[in-house]
Amino acid sequence: MSSEVVRRPRPKGAGAAPFRSLMWRFPWLRPLLLLAPPMAWFVFVYLASLVLLLISAFWSIDPFTTQVVQVWNTNNFQTILSDPTYRTIIGRTAGLAGLVTITDVVLAFPLAFFMAKVASRRVQSLLFAAVLLPLWASYLARVYAWILILNHSGVLNWSLQSIGLPSANIGYTNTAMWLVFSYIWLPFMIIPTYAALERVPDSLLEAAADLGARRWRSTLDVLLPLALPGVVAGSIFTFSLTLGDYITPILVGGAGSQFIGNVVYNNVGIANNIPFAAALATVPVVIMAVYLLVAQRLGAFEAL
Repeated sequence: MSSEVVRRPRPKGAGAAPFRSLMWRFPWLRPLLLLAPPMAWFVFVYLASLVLLLISAFWSIDPFTTQVVQVWNTNNFQTILSDPTYRTIIGRTAGLAGLVTITDVVLAFPLAFFMAKVASRRVQSLLFAAVLLPLWASYLARVYAWILILNHSGVLNWSLQSIGLPSANIGYTNTAMWLVFSYIWLPFMIIPTYAALERVPDSLLEAAADLGARRWRSTLDVLLPLALPGVVAGSIFTFSLTLGDYITPILVGGAGSQFIGNVVYNNVGIANNIPFAAALATVPVVIMAVYLLVAQRLGAFEAL
């Protein structure tokens, strides 16, 4: 008589038991597995491209054949540091980015404070819609609208002349770029500042008032330090977006309004000098790296 082995049915989920046990023993594995695909894509696409950019910046181009010569040298960086033209372009780009950031802080803080501490829910919703509505329009449409306002026969000069004032004539100048940049990036400053101000407890302002502090003293000593991370977080957007833009300088700026992005674009698409364009493109990367380190020390990443 042959004996048969009776196989018991395998309980459902038995194969997943070791995996669950592993997740229970090492709880950090769950967020690691969750973040692994996007982080791998980030490393492959973004960081790898930055490494290739830095490597190609140390190459040169043959002036006769316009072919890239893969011989290591620092000629591109020496040209950028020694030529006053490129130093002027870098200074203009970083200076205007800083000016736009300061302008947006001055404009955004009162509006964000009103939205967070004064306005009712209905008014707050209307202001939110007014702030976000320009972002739904095309970037180029907003820039061309400002061109119609600021050019020599535009709305601004016509309005000034109609009331007997001289024309402003700020079209196609650095002033025009400053106005356009400040308008375009203003929503990116308002939202983080509003988020930081909304988290400030009203009891702190009331306590400062009870202790005899006036409004300006409460703003300087209580409100501004607590809202500073949000302001710095917004400045990351305004500064970096201005630093890397090249469309607005082409459309709004004049002949002497070149930005780093314009020079990089010209060397890639016109001069076909990829190594020099890569070397110049590392300048805003270094500037933003320093800016982000300072922003991190000021707690900006906590407000993002």
